[in-house]
Amino acid sequence: MYFFLISLSFLDIYYTTTNVPQMLMNLVTRWKMISVWGCAIQMYFSLALSMAECFLLRGMAYDRYVAICQPLLYAAIKNWKLCVQLAAFCWGSSFMSALIINLLVLQLPFCGPNILDHYFCEVPAVQSLACTDTSSTEMVVFVFSIVIVFIPFPMIMVSYACIFLAVLQMKTTSGRAKAFSACAFHLTAVAIFYGTALFMYMRPRSKSSQDKDKVIAMFYTIIMPMLNPLIYSLWNKDVKDVLRSLMFTRCSVL
Repeated sequence: MYFFLISLSFLDIYYTTTNVPQMLMNLVTRWKMISVWGCAIQMYFSLALSMAECFLLRGMAYDRYVAICQPLLYAAIKNWKLCVQLAAFCWGSSFMSALIINLLVLQLPFCGPNILDHYFCEVPAVQSLACTDTSSTEMVVFVFSIVIVFIPFPMIMVSYACIFLAVLQMKTTSGRAKAFSACAFHLTAVAIFYGTALFMYMRPRSKSSQDKDKVIAMFYTIIMPMLNPLIYSLWNKDVKDVLRSLMFTRCSVL
């Protein structure tokens, strides 16, 4: 569990570092420009990290499934080797998929003026600047969205359906409450992240709106990484104990 939480924390820090500094500079200063290479790098890492989060949330759902449905086999199934393999698959497949999409978008002709109506360089926003038909590129992005975004989502739902049935069979009320609380916060993160990602990448470009896209992008680039520490800390007893001890020590020193 902590292995995946560490991975998610690192991902959120990396994700916000990729997008937020440039966004703040655009909002605060009059210098609202970014180089072509800077835009390409930002687009690549933001896409790769969002894909990695899709796979990572799927891995965390599997962790909940094993912990609740097969608790006696948890230590045997979720060993360090499997955790490292899952993490390597999440990061490796995400960065390779993002590289393919990035290269397809960057090879499009851009005639100008290259004014990006967005907070940062993102695939749909950059793609809209192309002065040619982008239907083939949109189809490739749509296929990758199905494989990386849409397929893990029903797998997460299947895992939680099995968890729900297993929890209903528990005899103690305290056990059911503990299991539901452990899953509720992860489901909240899944609903927010997948809801915005599906709406952003799985709809036709003809029905897109720049204002709506910017609001949606704010959710999974800033709000979601900000909420993740709160979501996963509220139910974690160890984290809450550490926070209480730190606050008590701080008050004692003051």
